[in-house]
Amino acid sequence: MPDATDAESRPQLPLIDGEDPTCGPPLGVDPIPRPEAEELAKTLKAVADPTRLQMLSMLLAAPDGEACVCDLTAPLDQTQPTISYHLKVLADVGLVTRRRRGTWMWYSVHPERTELLNSLVFVRT
Repeated sequence: MPDATDAESRPQLPLIDGEDPTCGPPLGVDPIPRPEAEELAKTLKAVADPTRLQMLSMLLAAPDGEACVCDLTAPLDQTQPTISYHLKVLADVGLVTRRRRGTWMWYSVHPERTELLNSLVFVRT
């Protein structure tokens, strides 16, 4: 374990007037605006689930770009209510869109989010 004499023997960099000696110079950048950060956090939270990532990868790779809940239950070994819940979470943050065809809901990746999701999700074809 280093002692106080080790720190004293290291070369010291000169300080800029008014600079805090315990910290480096200011970053000179602003954080992303809070509302944007909150929206991004919701999106990241929605995709931070293994089942949802699997769903997104399947939707991105689907031949017609869409899938019905019934198409996802067996491959993901989940019940219909569980799949529907996860798809609702993804729809609520705008990652997927849904449309009714007969008695079934069909889901696809929102066109404006495809590029983002392709960069996050590895798609196997």
